Amino acid sequence: MLESAQTTLGHDMLKLIGKTTSINVRKVLWTLAETGLPYERLEWQPEHAALNPNGLVPVLVDGDFVLWESNSICRYLCGKAGRDDLLPAEPQARARVEQWMDWQATDLNASWRYAFMALVRQSPAFADSGQVAASADAWNRNVGILDRHLADGGPFAVGGQFTVADIVLGLSLNRWLMTPIGHPRFAAIEAYVELLLERPAYREFGRNGIA
Repeated sequence: MLESAQTTLGHDMLKLIGKTTSINVRKVLWTLAETGLPYERLEWQPEHAALNPNGLVPVLVDGDFVLWESNSICRYLCGKAGRDDLLPAEPQARARVEQWMDWQATDLNASWRYAFMALVRQSPAFADSGQVAASADAWNRNVGILDRHLADGGPFAVGGQFTVADIVLGLSLNRWLMTPIGHPRFAAIEAYVELLLERPAYREFGRNGIA
């Protein structure tokens, strides 16, 4: 099944599978724009299920190599493009970038899920008002952690240079801003978003009206 799915995709260039409304696909699209790597985007089809045991997007196909998990795909693309500015080769500098990417994928994402599913997706499975409020509070606390970090060591996630950590954080902040919860005033976050908006790829794939 896996080999059959890969064969139908061909080997001429990178293939990104997933819809452009997906926050995780948009992380990868932004990374592709920053790296300049040529690619083809494909909508998810039933035969693609063999490529990811979770049945989720995005999926990246690079010849015979298949990769899923959006943050892993973003790291791979930086390496493939030789973009040490986006993902440093030096171990400690790289670890700082990956630290914020992992925080985004775990602590930050876990905090927003209930509130987002209730208020934006309007899923009936997320209808407990107490849990919505708790999720919104946790979400704001985590954004506050990032705000304090940026105020102390910004303007970007790891200091003065834009990296792939800013891509994944930028998408998450866009979702936070677009979800109808009470938003505390975070001056460093506001400045950070304005800085990201100077990048055409963030305007196209991040702050583009889609949560």
